[in-house]
Amino acid sequence: MYSHIDNFLIYLKTEKNASPRTIESYQKDLFSGLDFFAGQMEKADHALHPADLDHRVFRRYLAFSQQQGHARTTMARRLAAWRSFYRYLVREEIVAENPAARLANPRLEKRLPGFLYEGEAKLLVEAPDLKSPLGIRDRALLETLYAGGLRINELVSLDLGDLDLMGGYVRVMGKRARERLVPLGRQAVKALISYLKEARPGLLAKAASSKTGEFGPSAKRSPPKLEHSVFLNRWGGRLSGRGIRKIIDKYVEQVSIARKVSPHTLRHSFATHLLNAGADLRSVQELLGHVSLSSTQIYTHITGERLKQVYRQAHPRAQE
Repeated sequence: MYSHIDNFLIYLKTEKNASPRTIESYQKDLFSGLDFFAGQMEKADHALHPADLDHRVFRRYLAFSQQQGHARTTMARRLAAWRSFYRYLVREEIVAENPAARLANPRLEKRLPGFLYEGEAKLLVEAPDLKSPLGIRDRALLETLYAGGLRINELVSLDLGDLDLMGGYVRVMGKRARERLVPLGRQAVKALISYLKEARPGLLAKAASSKTGEFGPSAKRSPPKLEHSVFLNRWGGRLSGRGIRKIIDKYVEQVSIARKVSPHTLRHSFATHLLNAGADLRSVQELLGHVSLSSTQIYTHITGERLKQVYRQAHPRAQE
């Protein structure tokens, strides 16, 4: 079983262009079930073969996960990982059928993504102090996230060659190496130009003059070549996803937004505000880089709730 999983992960990387994070998630989800399956088959985990498992074992696995108190989203994700793995095994003619395909996904509760109101988004992106290089960087970072609806990994991987500030666009490499052009508003372009001229050169100089890179003063590794990275940290290294989350947490606390805000909250806000202003769903789908329109349709629920709220507040007989 282990060798087949290893080959599957290689397949995801080389043929599906899956991101390292996606591959790590698949590996974790697949390995999480091996002990259970080995116990059910009364075999050592290294002696398991994919042909040993059938749909009844997978049904018991889901029941066991439920007994352990795992969330339905976790159960659905793990089942999806095993289903994908067996689909690969059928394709490679290692097994004759996909036992996980016969099971229905656990029914999930519909959860609407959190978003900021327009006033809150404005407060957040304008919070950084433009008198310091890091403040200038943070303003450009927040403006870009909100103006483009970027995923955090898309922001982290941005290089200078991806920016077309004259045209007001940024080239983004999304999931599964799908490329798209995302327009940026005037405020984001202005913030990026300011950052590239006034703050980034000084941060880059720190990387050139030290051997700490993004790993901090105590690290022993030499910094990578970063002359093409857009967003740099205080030591001149490429800013990480963790660093971006810390930056957002800092300004959320500063402007006293009393709920959890993540980089993805700005992406949700981007989509919600576009739809509230009359943008069509297909255009928002393209801007977000969603393959399926169903992934974008969740935002129609948000705008629907917004319409109900406006109605309840404005109609004279709504509250009677």
